Amino acid sequence: MPDYRPAEPHGPIVEVYPDVFMVTGRFSFAPGVAISRNMTILRHGGELTFVNAVRLSPPGEAEIEKLGKPMHLARIGAFHGADDPWYMHRFGTTLWAPAGMQHSGGLKTGEELRDGHCPIPGASVFQFAKGKQPEVALRLDIDGGVLVTCDAYQNWTNFDDCSFLGGLMMRAMKFGPAIIGGPWAKAMGPEVRADFERLMEEPFRQLIPGHGAVLKDEAKAGLKGAIGRRFGG
Repeated sequence: MPDYRPAEPHGPIVEVYPDVFMVTGRFSFAPGVAISRNMTILRHGGELTFVNAVRLSPPGEAEIEKLGKPMHLARIGAFHGADDPWYMHRFGTTLWAPAGMQHSGGLKTGEELRDGHCPIPGASVFQFAKGKQPEVALRLDIDGGVLVTCDAYQNWTNFDDCSFLGGLMMRAMKFGPAIIGGPWAKAMGPEVRADFERLMEEPFRQLIPGHGAVLKDEAKAGLKGAIGRRFGG
C-alpha cells in the first residue's frame, strides 16, 4: 500500500462562484507547524476538476461525490502536489500539468496543461514562462475573469486556519493581503516579474488563491500593488 499523506483538518466545501467551489485545509510540514491551503473544485457538465489538490476526510470526500463525477486533477504549481497520489488512487483522475512538472509518488503527467489544452471548458492557461520552476494560473471567463493560482499570487487576510506556530511563521515572513510571496519569488527568480507584467494585461477581477482568502473585484489592483512591493519600481 503506498504511503499516502493522511487527511488533515479542513473546512466545508463552499461554492464561491457558480459551479466553482473552494475548501481550505491544513498542511503540516514540521511538528506543530501547519499552514492553510486551498483546493478549488470546478464543475462542468457534471464532471469535476480538482485544482491544488487537498485530501479531505471521508465525509468531505462524500460531499465531493455529491457535486459531480471526479474526472481531472490539475497541478498548477511546482511546490504543491503532495496529495495528488491520493486523488489518483481514490478517484482515478487524469493528471494535468504544465511541461516540466515533476510529481511525487511516481506519478506521470497524463495531459500537458497549456493554453488551448485544458480540461475546463472556457478556461485559459497563463504560464509563468520566465520562472525557474513550472507554474501556471487558470483564468475562468466568468464574473469579469476569475484567476485561480497556486503560490504565485496569494491573499492572506488572517491566519486562523494555521497552527499557532504556523501563523507566527507566516507573520514573521510578512505574508498578508494581495501578496507575491518572498520564498516563491526567490525560487522562481527575478525574471518572473515579466510574467506578472503580462498577467496584468489579462482580463480578471477575482482571485481564488492556493493560500488565503478569495479576493473579489479588487484582484487586479491588488496584483499591481503586489508587483511593486515585491520587485520595486
